[in-house]
Amino acid sequence: MKDLNTLIIGGGIGGLSAAIALRRAGHGVTVIEKDPEWSVYGVGIIQQSNVIRAMDQLGVLDAFLGAACGFDAVEIYLPDGTRVARVPSPALVEGKPANVGIGRRALQKVLGDSAMQLGAEIRLGVAAERFDDDGEGVNVRFSDGREERFDVVVGADGVYSQTREAILPDAEKPQFTGQAVWRYNFPRPADLDALHVYNGPIGSGLVPMSEELMYMYVTTPEPDNPWYPTEGIAAVMRSKLARAAPQIRALAEQITSDEGVVYRPLEGMMLYGSWSKGRIALLGDAVHATTPHLGQGAGMAIEDALVLAEELTRADTPEAAFEAYRDRRFERCRYIVEKSLEICHGQIGKGPPVDNHKATAEMFAVVSQPI
Repeated sequence: MKDLNTLIIGGGIGGLSAAIALRRAGHGVTVIEKDPEWSVYGVGIIQQSNVIRAMDQLGVLDAFLGAACGFDAVEIYLPDGTRVARVPSPALVEGKPANVGIGRRALQKVLGDSAMQLGAEIRLGVAAERFDDDGEGVNVRFSDGREERFDVVVGADGVYSQTREAILPDAEKPQFTGQAVWRYNFPRPADLDALHVYNGPIGSGLVPMSEELMYMYVTTPEPDNPWYPTEGIAAVMRSKLARAAPQIRALAEQITSDEGVVYRPLEGMMLYGSWSKGRIALLGDAVHATTPHLGQGAGMAIEDALVLAEELTRADTPEAAFEAYRDRRFERCRYIVEKSLEICHGQIGKGPPVDNHKATAEMFAVVSQPI
């Protein structure tokens, strides 16, 4: 199909990647984002070798690497702080780093700027309120009162996707895992040249994000799914690290800003049935929300975007394109969701402990395969 008029719901990583891929394929793109501020929380994200390759395919690799910090290995540590392995990461783009850490705001700017430069229209503070798919197109009513018609609609609106609820109301729902993740930014030591992963019931890691910054992530058991007020949350995060490895405990003393702590309960979800209905499809967290233990949530959404654009351009009908897209993506995304959840459950005693060294090496082997 050519010259499709596409609507993308959600201006996050997956939605913007889809906008770039669809514009490069010659399709018209409108992106709506319900947040009028288009805000992103100010910590970092790991992007691994398959994402470097995907950014190259999107045509944004130079801008992406210019905003990121590259590294080529993962170091694994025991709970007592002893390093037990350094796992080289396979580079998938010659001459480029195997992995990067990047600030989420910097990543959104790279993707958003590229989408707009390619001609995508981005509307902020707008949501889709109703869909009418008549088989030939989709009439959409927006929260600002507009009504417009599109050839296809893509729901990239996250784990609580309203698009998913509208088209697949009986599909799987996100489930709380019993664990949460905490994140905080620190000055980066000059010798931090890899992702550092610390095993144990309280999992943690250090991720280089720029020449000056790194961030710490910490996963903690939170069986009652508590809500923590902003006031005092830095002290709570420090208390969670009282028995962490010495290196992590030393850094924890610098966790002093309540506003600098990002806390998020971890939820998981995998749609084992259809990922679309008629001319409306889903991607990213709307279909396969993963815990962060393998660092692949954003990567899966970016790959989704590339494959969806390819199949829409290749197929004769949206329905055929969406079926081919799901067929290409299902096993890879299922693997990431289920293996990440295994690590999560091992950390909180819901399953056997998982060796992060082996899990990381296996994950790299899987995501190195073509999409």
